[in-house]
Amino acid sequence: MRIIQATLEHLDLLTPLFVKYREFYGSLPYPDSSRAFLEKRLRRKESVIYLAFSDDDKLMGFCQLYPSFSSLSLKRVWILNDIYVAEDARRQLVADNLIRTAKKMAKETNAVRMRVSTSSHNKVAQKTYESIGFKEDTEFLNYVLPISDEL
Repeated sequence: MRIIQATLEHLDLLTPLFVKYREFYGSLPYPDSSRAFLEKRLRRKESVIYLAFSDDDKLMGFCQLYPSFSSLSLKRVWILNDIYVAEDARRQLVADNLIRTAKKMAKETNAVRMRVSTSSHNKVAQKTYESIGFKEDTEFLNYVLPISDEL
């Protein structure tokens, strides 16, 4: 398995897997909008995306991280926002390798931490994150404020 950082040249390869990721979490596929979204993130350098390839160059999975900052520590924080492994590539430590690569990048950019969220029902992901060293945040509660089109 090899892990590389995605570039604009990987869009056509990445988009179908990104669409499957969105569907996994109950979103409609929207392949054209999904591709445009990824293209903007890469073109504007607003995210870092890592791709995992098999030895025969098949895309096995990806993760996408967004930069943020901690005012309390005065350092960078990386948000592991998206991670997905193709169904036929599961149980091959793809997620582990993607996260380890992301962790290495976080260290190289002097980040204070990486953050990740997952569905409370996704026990497989929770177990993976914990096995790599993520800890459940017991210091801060997280809240969400939905922003709608209505005023």
